[in-house]
This record gives sequence, structure tokens and C-alpha cells, in this order.
Amino acid sequence: MRVLGIDPGSETLGWGVVEGNGLKYAAVDFGVVRSNRRHPFATRLANVYDGVAAVIESFRPDVVSIEEAFYAVNAGVAIKLGQVRGVMLLLAEQRGLTIAEYAPRLIKQTVVGYGNAEKHQVQEMVKVLLRLKSVPTPHDAADALAIAICHFHHSGVRKKIEDRAR
Repeated sequence: MRVLGIDPGSETLGWGVVEGNGLKYAAVDFGVVRSNRRHPFATRLANVYDGVAAVIESFRPDVVSIEEAFYAVNAGVAIKLGQVRGVMLLLAEQRGLTIAEYAPRLIKQTVVGYGNAEKHQVQEMVKVLLRLKSVPTPHDAADALAIAICHFHHSGVRKKIEDRAR
């Protein structure tokens, strides 16, 4: 299974591709899609769409794992992140990919063992779990890798629940 993790952002969107089976997985590649904050928001949405579409075309993931919406102090930021998430969900749906969404606290709990972990802790654990030589940077890409790792840890449980519901 190949998972594309996405850490949504309108200025910097992190992505990470992880491949494996069960709890055995490895990093394929990771990076960010950057947008100019001076550009109109619709232009930035088109930019992240095109950037992630290119990643999907290059790496052919089976699953898109994305961070769920969270509460932000600034409502405007939360709305913009929601719009970026919507564009990513649309892109994944258009490409016929399985979509998995995970809460930020669950991602941190899964990767670090603590739901309120800080950015540098997530980066360090991603490095360890993926056996990387150095900490993945920027933190947006590390977060995307963490989101993909989270899917590997929870997809088996999710499948069992879905199978029992049938």
C-alpha cells in the first residue's frame, strides 16, 4: 500500500509518501507545495491543487491520508484551511483514491505517544520510525509523513470495524 499524507496549508502544504504493509513501512519521498501569500486565495488553491496533482501523478498512491480540520484561534485561518482540505478531498475523490482523515491529536498520539507533542518531537519520531538519516524538513513535510504513518497504524483497525459492520 502506498499512502500520500497531506498536511494542509494555503501557503505551505506538506506532503509525504510512505509505502508498506501493516506496520512495516518506509518513506518514498516528501516535500512541500509553496504558494505566494500575496497571490489571491483562489490562485493559491489552484496552486496546491496542481502541486498535489503532480505528486499523485508521480507516486501513484492508493490512499490519501489527510489531517482533519481543527479549531483555530483565528476563524479566518480555520476557514482557509477548511477550503484547502476541501480542494484536497476533491482531488483525491476525482482520482479515485481512498481517503482517510485523522485528528491532529490522534496523529501525534500515534507517532509520538503524546497527543500534545510539539513539532520537533514529531519530526524526531518520524525520523526514527522511517529510519531516515536526518529529521525531515520543513515541519510541514514531517507532519505529512506522520499523517501517512498514522494511517498504517490505524487502517487495520478501521478495516476490521468496516468488515464487522457488513
